[in-house]
Order: sequence, then structure tokens, then C-alpha cells
Amino acid sequence: MKKRFLLLLVLTCAGMAGAQGVGAQTPVPAGKIAVIYSEAFQDPKNGIAKFAAAINTLNTEFKPIQDELSQTAARLRTMQDEINKMQQGNPAATPQQIQAKIDQFDDQKKAYDRKGEDAKANYAKRRSDLLAPLQVEIGRALDGFGKAHGIMMILDGSQLPLVYAADGVDVTKAFIAEYNSKNPASTTAATPRP
Repeated sequence: MKKRFLLLLVLTCAGMAGAQGVGAQTPVPAGKIAVIYSEAFQDPKNGIAKFAAAINTLNTEFKPIQDELSQTAARLRTMQDEINKMQQGNPAATPQQIQAKIDQFDDQKKAYDRKGEDAKANYAKRRSDLLAPLQVEIGRALDGFGKAHGIMMILDGSQLPLVYAADGVDVTKAFIAEYNSKNPASTTAATPRP
């Protein structure tokens, strides 16, 4: 997909240049092409403040389940160590006791795995719920930024492999600064779920 886009861009530019050279009446647009690195938006210190606030909200919401999973993982490690000691020659442990401990471990491990999978799915859904509106807002802001600065095309260097881009073409910091000044992060930007 990316290569097709770049090929189409090259063919379009070549076609426009060729048409102009033949004396065609098609106007060649005058404008700038800029590069932005969207991965920088996520930088907690220098990125988009609303993004950092949304991620903080998300992590705060899921901290209790993460703590619970961490405690359960520690208990499972302890239980596994007890089973290993029992199997390595603890004369007081009968085969029935060892099997009962293994069964208990297996049950708790299955519950832990299920809870972890549920938490991962819930985290992904909540992350999408929080960030989707922000991504739309950032897309609109990028469009406005491009128009305000006479930019015809903004390429995302985080998504497209760029061979070369001059320093003056990278507008990432300028966009982030302008976006943050016009859209300050607030506690109401990302509302915790009930």
C-alpha cells in the first residue's frame, strides 16, 4: 500500500511535469510538502499533552487490575516453587498432596490467564474509546495546520519509509507546539468510565 502511494505520487508529479513541459494548460500547484512524525505525538514530555493525559487516565483506570494480576503472578510463582520442592524429594509430601497442589496451581493459573486476557481486551477497547476522538481531532488540526501554513501535503515519516527529508521540512515540533497551545490538556479531556 505504501509503495503504491509513493509510486502514484511519483507518477502524478512526473505526469504534471510532463504536461507542463508540453505546454498543457493544467496549472501546476505551488506549495510545500512537509513531513511529520506522528510517533512523537505520544511522547509524554514533548508530545501532545491531551494524548499524555488520555494515557494517564487509561493507566489509572487499569492500575487496580494490573496490581491484582501482579499479585496473582507472584502467588503462582511461590506455588510453583512449593510444587518443585515437593517433587524434589520432600519425604513428608505424598503423591496425592503433590497432585492436589498441582491441580490447585492449574486452576489458579487458568483463572489468571483468563483474567489477563479479559484485562488486555478491555484495555484495548478503552484505549480505542479514549483515543479515537483525539485522533480525529488531531487529524482536523493537521488539516488546518497545513492550510494555515500553505502546505499542500503532509507525509507521516512514522508511517512511510523516507529516504531523505531536509530539516526544514519536518514540522512535527511546530505542529505539536501549536496544537498544545490551542488545545490544552485538562482533566475533562479524558473522562474516566463509570
